[in-house]
Amino acid sequence: MATRLTTPCSSSSTNFSPSSSFNNEAKLFTRFISMPRKYGLSTWVSHIHSKTHARKHFLLNSSNEHPLNAFSLQDAGLAGNPLAKERIEPPGKERPSIPMSEAEKEESTLSITVVGASGDLANKKIFPALFALFYEDCLPENFTVFGFARTKLTDEELRNMISKTLTCRIDKRENCDDKMDQFLKRCFYQAGQYNSEESFLELDKKLKEKEAGKLSNRLFYLSIPPNIFVDVVRCASHRASSANGWTRVIVEKPFGRDSESSGELTRCLKQYLTEDQIFRIDHYLGKELVENLSVLRFSNLVFEPLWSRNYIRNVQLIFSEDFGTEGRGGYFDNYGIIRDIMQNHLLQILALFAMETPVSLEAEDIRNEKVKVLRSMKPLKLEDVIVGQYKGHGKGGKSYPAYTDDPTVPKDSLTPTFAAAALFINNARWDGIPFLMKAGKALHVKRAEIRVQFRHVPGNLYKRNFGTDLDKATNELVLRVQPDEAIYLKINNKVPGLGMRLDRSDLNLLYRARYPKEIPDAYERLLLDAIEGERRLFIRSDELDAAWALFTPLLRELEEKKIFPELYPYGSRGPVGAHYLAAKHNVRWGDLSGEIYE
Repeated sequence: MATRLTTPCSSSSTNFSPSSSFNNEAKLFTRFISMPRKYGLSTWVSHIHSKTHARKHFLLNSSNEHPLNAFSLQDAGLAGNPLAKERIEPPGKERPSIPMSEAEKEESTLSITVVGASGDLANKKIFPALFALFYEDCLPENFTVFGFARTKLTDEELRNMISKTLTCRIDKRENCDDKMDQFLKRCFYQAGQYNSEESFLELDKKLKEKEAGKLSNRLFYLSIPPNIFVDVVRCASHRASSANGWTRVIVEKPFGRDSESSGELTRCLKQYLTEDQIFRIDHYLGKELVENLSVLRFSNLVFEPLWSRNYIRNVQLIFSEDFGTEGRGGYFDNYGIIRDIMQNHLLQILALFAMETPVSLEAEDIRNEKVKVLRSMKPLKLEDVIVGQYKGHGKGGKSYPAYTDDPTVPKDSLTPTFAAAALFINNARWDGIPFLMKAGKALHVKRAEIRVQFRHVPGNLYKRNFGTDLDKATNELVLRVQPDEAIYLKINNKVPGLGMRLDRSDLNLLYRARYPKEIPDAYERLLLDAIEGERRLFIRSDELDAAWALFTPLLRELEEKKIFPELYPYGSRGPVGAHYLAAKHNVRWGDLSGEIYE
């Protein structure tokens, strides 16, 4: 059994409130609560997904003289301020922003601290994403990047380490090497213990040296195991938070193992942070095709009327990897494929797909609709789930190991490396429509996609051309998230000739053909959003609670009953039971048809 979150909320924090440390955004509120009237409506600009230079967000009065805010009077330390009481709105609203003047930009700095800088995630994803943002001039003029970890490194050793993973992959400009040198000169390192306030005090001193008395905005990226999240946040809040700007923290999954541990983690984090300062990252929400999902639906009249139980027969969310745990067995065995992929990546995509039209593109409006979807869903039952685990297999003269052959995995492990599930949404739009999820490791192909299968044509005049298998005539919309991003629609078409022969054809939008410029990595988009204070693609605490409520009963039943996973060969299409699960709901998996675009 994997260990739960055991790090207690620090006893030293009993009398500590967010207002004493990380909640310095409240100071900005008091600074601008009496903003001159010259800032009228004409100066307001949208802050939704602005991919321009990073900017400071200031509070403004709305048209009814109330500032839009997302923290309470108590959290802000303004409970006794009658002026604040008069002007503040209930929690949950986003704050509008105005661009900073050139003078204000020169007087502010951005300090990004990657906690766990010596780890794989930091080196393979975070530092390259920061460099890509710098390369595209998306970072402010005054910024520094600090690495923090227990490993003893010098600034030069950090630069040498991360330089091996930096690439000018976007358009191969001639100034790539110069840009890389400029970026590395802004990277520094501080070694220390994650639970040591003294270590974070040393970090704070170095940050202040680089900030040189300017308005300081600080972003912490926690690229560390979840059992030390709270220690790091406590130490950083006491010793390394910004004294005059904002401080934000990006938290990597997993956010607990079940409802109980996730709730405890959130409770502990909120002793030092407000919800506004916690950015729970799910990098799949930053994928180009996932972001395009709402655009495809809400800005194309041809799709929105079809987006319901009246025309859609089922929805499939499929994730597969063509490799096993390879080196991550110890970590993976504590969580399994359901926690690692389904409860977060696939469920987030499902919520975006199924949500009602939000009031606006504001972060809270979108996240409100996602929460409604999650709360409308039935908790998963064991009879609607199939679990599997890959076994050793020989193919083409090559031997592939079983999951339990990994030396970091117990020989008697029952942790699933594959799972398929049928979920249902109890609302008027989706009642009775199965949403099928499938995720697995060591399968025959690497892919992540959304497949929407439409209903059969009533009284189809051409049904004799398809024989008795009407599924061959099913229209299907496919959004391939990775690899080779694409959107294609399967339609029935007449084959040219004198006869009447029908064929399934694809109306295909292949991104690499239509958009030759390389697509930014998901971490680039999400890091830029966190810097700009845009929360639309990050997970809110009530959203997280609703997600765990769906999966926790199932996970407990699997572990308590010690359900043995169905074995499947490494490199196969997965357990046979997944096909029976789909057939139970009158569904055929769409990724097994072998079409040419796969």
